[in-house]
This record gives sequence, C-alpha cells and structure tokens, in this order.
Amino acid sequence: MLNITAARRRNRAMVEINMAPMIDMVFLLLIFFLVTTSFVKETGIEVSRPTATTATAGEKANILIGIDANNRVFLDRYEIDIRAVRANIERTLAENPEGTVVVVADKASATGTAIEVMDGCRMAGAQNVSLAAKLPQAE
Repeated sequence: MLNITAARRRNRAMVEINMAPMIDMVFLLLIFFLVTTSFVKETGIEVSRPTATTATAGEKANILIGIDANNRVFLDRYEIDIRAVRANIERTLAENPEGTVVVVADKASATGTAIEVMDGCRMAGAQNVSLAAKLPQAE
C-alpha cells in the first residue's frame, strides 16, 4: 500500500505544467509589439478638413495644431488659448528646431483664427508653416 501512494505522488508531480516559459514568451511578444508599433501624432480633435484641388500629400508633420469648428485651438491633444500659440510653438521648436508646423483647421472654423494661429507660429520662429487640406476624392 505504501508503494501505491508513493507512485500516485510521483504521477501528480509529473503532470504539473511549467508556466515560466509561457510567461517568458508572452512578455517577449509584448515587448516586440511595443517596439514595432508606429506611433502617429494626432491633433486630438475630430476635424473636417476642406478639400483643395492643388493639395499635395506632404511628409509627416512634426508639430500639429488643430482648430475645431468652434475656433478652439489644440496642441498635442490639449486645448490652448490662441494667445499662447506663440509661447507653445517656441517651446516645441526649442526641443526640435527643424520642426514643421501644420495647422489642421476645420472647414467650419473662422479663417481669421487660422491666420492668427499661423502668424503666432511664424512669430515663434517656425520656418515651415502649412495649412492642411484633403485631397479631392476621384469620382
């Protein structure tokens, strides 16, 4: 009888699944996907851009400023006061002097707001300031 219980204990120990290699693989996959994910800068607001027949697809912008339909200004997903555009762009350009500024304005926003934002960017020292537009859809 003693031999039977000892054999059962041995069988139970052999059935055990070692989870350490599986956990290691899950962490390696997690690190792989985090490293290979591309991070896209967003303006932080939903903007309906106007279309332009002369629009060109440019390279990715370093600094995105969004203007929504209510003329609110956003930088890095945070709403900022229109008077603070110059200071924020100066700070951002100090970190990245070659930065390109793209103003993404909603087509329902006031033109004056977009011009005021672009002027603030130029006064902050931005060399390249562009206004984003959609390419027209082929029908």
